[in-house]
Amino acid sequence: MDYNILRHRDHPGGLQDPALRDRIRADLDRDGWTLLRGFQPEMADFAALVRSLCRRVTFDPARSHTTDTTQMVDAGLGPIGLHIENGNTPRCPDIVTFFAQTAAFEGSQTTICDGRAVWDRFDPARKARWSQPMTVERLLPELLWKRYLANEHPAISDPDEVRMEHVLQFKAAVPGQDFQLHEDGSLTYRLTVDPVRASVLGGAGRGFANAVLGPSHNYQPPRYALADGSAVTADEIEEIRAIAEEVTHEINWQDGDIAVLDNTRVMHGRRAIADANRNLFIGMGMI
Repeated sequence: MDYNILRHRDHPGGLQDPALRDRIRADLDRDGWTLLRGFQPEMADFAALVRSLCRRVTFDPARSHTTDTTQMVDAGLGPIGLHIENGNTPRCPDIVTFFAQTAAFEGSQTTICDGRAVWDRFDPARKARWSQPMTVERLLPELLWKRYLANEHPAISDPDEVRMEHVLQFKAAVPGQDFQLHEDGSLTYRLTVDPVRASVLGGAGRGFANAVLGPSHNYQPPRYALADGSAVTADEIEEIRAIAEEVTHEINWQDGDIAVLDNTRVMHGRRAIADANRNLFIGMGMI
């Protein structure tokens, strides 16, 4: 995996060096991820890198902000299953970046898994099943869905500004959405996605890239159903998890490392945290 590490000694111009951004893109095209090591970035440097990689930045409404483009990762201490970031939202980010400001001494490795490699290991019956569209359904508290809409709707910037007209406009702008609003302000949300997809960055083939194997640390666990009406079962998820583990690699973080992932191809997760003295930040958006 060392060929995926871009080192400062080879790019003395730093994180804003155009040659480095070309190398990042080349690694993403080839493998779907890369790791920047030895640049000793400050938070402002990381935020600037996110802005340079993403035409438009997006956020997770359940996370706290560290800058206007980045957020802190806080998802408990247990292991986190493989997923694409915000994979159950209507506008899934293209690029995800992680900044290990302080790396854990033990445990908490980030796991990465190329969805193309998972797809290649599916037998014909499983490939046929997962070639169908999939519907995600879950209950969202009022604050979270309004935060998300305030970030994604171009006419508003504050959750208090959200009105039903904005909800309907966003529903019309992004196909595959449906919802039911409840008296307490919560919302039952349904989104239809393709669980197997091509990368937005190009390249041959499709990959199993979604959030089925992933966490629901800050949200109610979703219900998944395929287009034929069948539910995605817990046993089925565990079978796929075992397949994915065969082609999963680990990032053993060092202080100051930055990982960049193609979020439409590569799923990521985390081993259990043994050393809680760690600070990990995320920035993501559309190319």
